[in-house]
Amino acid sequence: MLELEAVSVAQGGRLAVDRVSLSVPPGKVVALLGANGAGKSELVLGAAGLLPVTAGRVRLDGRDLTNAAPDRIRSAGLAAVPEGHQVLTRLSVEENLKAAGSLLSPADLPATLAGVYARFPELAERKGQMAGSLSGGQQQMLALGHALMARPRFLLIDEMSLGLAPLIVRRLVGVVEQLAAGGTGILLVEQFVEVALRLASHVVVLRKGQVRLSADPQGLRADREALTRAYL
Repeated sequence: MLELEAVSVAQGGRLAVDRVSLSVPPGKVVALLGANGAGKSELVLGAAGLLPVTAGRVRLDGRDLTNAAPDRIRSAGLAAVPEGHQVLTRLSVEENLKAAGSLLSPADLPATLAGVYARFPELAERKGQMAGSLSGGQQQMLALGHALMARPRFLLIDEMSLGLAPLIVRRLVGVVEQLAAGGTGILLVEQFVEVALRLASHVVVLRKGQVRLSADPQGLRADREALTRAYL
């Protein structure tokens, strides 16, 4: 279980996340929704060790990872896919993935790399291509591939579908479904409510850094007013 317990996160001297609690079970998708500036990305970065957690605890299977170094957090089984298709643009696809797999043993690297290529044949076809020349959708696949090179048990995915064509979004949704079916727990920040409600077993809505709604997606499909009130 990934547990965030009363977590507060600071960015640029201001409190961006205020005492947020949620949990992500293995093999489940928890959707994190909210308007721009709600604190969603800051929560992901705090859990991943990329922003300071000023209060509360981040635990993975009971192990306290609060403010641990990002490499230690990845080694423990928690990997993040930050917003914005973040890849090493001047390296090839394969160089990107090998760099992301730097914590793996030499014996584990080839099989892990092959597993990413099997999940994303589009990347296998472009392994020698510079990452900066990929399309936005291909860069997002590569960003997901980065995280998968850590062989995580839990994933934090921030704005997976941002700026992508519907066809690519459907492709990535399928990957998320496969990962969850394989036992990976996923915290998914998502701008498209329909995508979130389809994927998630639980939905959390943030507003001004605080949890305003924590609910079953089935209930929210029937009661969109509750979702609107939480956003606004």
